[in-house]
Amino acid sequence: MTRAISRLVLRRLAFAVPVLVIVALGVFLLASASPFDPIDQYFGVRLFTASAADVARVRAELGLDRPVLEQFWQWFGGVLTGDLGISRSLRQPVAQVVAERLPWTALLAATGLVLAVLFALVGGTIAAWRQGGAVDRLITAVGHALEGVPPFVLALLSIAVFSLGLGWLPVAGLTDAGEDVSFGQVAEHLALPALVLGVSQTPWLVLHVRQSMLGSLAEDHVTGARARGLAERVVVLRHALPTALLPFVTLIGARIPELVTGTVLVEEVFSWPGLAGAVVTAATAVDYPLLAMVTLVATAAVLLGSLLADVAAILLDPRVAADG
Repeated sequence: MTRAISRLVLRRLAFAVPVLVIVALGVFLLASASPFDPIDQYFGVRLFTASAADVARVRAELGLDRPVLEQFWQWFGGVLTGDLGISRSLRQPVAQVVAERLPWTALLAATGLVLAVLFALVGGTIAAWRQGGAVDRLITAVGHALEGVPPFVLALLSIAVFSLGLGWLPVAGLTDAGEDVSFGQVAEHLALPALVLGVSQTPWLVLHVRQSMLGSLAEDHVTGARARGLAERVVVLRHALPTALLPFVTLIGARIPELVTGTVLVEEVFSWPGLAGAVVTAATAVDYPLLAMVTLVATAAVLLGSLLADVAAILLDPRVAADG
């Protein structure tokens, strides 16, 4: 098993390198076709008073007068040496921007994913266990209803209800105004965006768990467990649920791109100090170095999530062929 996992990891790493290069190149090419001019964002209102010579000088200093492929190879060479460049829009080193914001994005995404998994396992298992009952119909109806609701809509509704209406949780930010960053402050401000992100990812997972559990409950080993007189709770949790976990883990890996997108939307609504704000700023300012690096981080997260899901599938069932 260890050898199979090692081969899988090596193959995925070899596959990831060209994928990341292609994605970065695509970002540069798309940004060059953008209607936004980086110079407009760089100067701001000062552009109206700047001379043509000043604009040309700054354009040359930023390397914007060179072909886009030349700009890409210069940036890519810097990345290979550890120089991620300078963000023109935030006026900071890209490495500093990522280092300051990535941990908060990772915290939100991880907490939301954990909540989604818990909601899906509990709700899907109960729905399958009580198939056809009122609880099953309720969970299935809510799951189908939430499938078509975007995360930002859930975020706005949650703010209206839990923040503005009931006053239970803060509206936005990492801490209250003037407060230092502390565990209590972060936990209080994380609760609502993480809950929204988790709920937004739950519908597909809970419906999948329900369907997998229904298949597991009809298998021979579960029927045998019931025939031996085991309690229904034991049959469901110890015999049926483990069988349903393998396709569930695979689905989680497939949902990572949607999780990344949902995290960006939720961060924007709740003003969470993650990478989402940097993404929007970099996109509107056509900030090549920052936009490319943030996109690479998101792509790497998707590839890593897929790899971890496949490794978990092999650990759960060694009969699964690695990359088969």
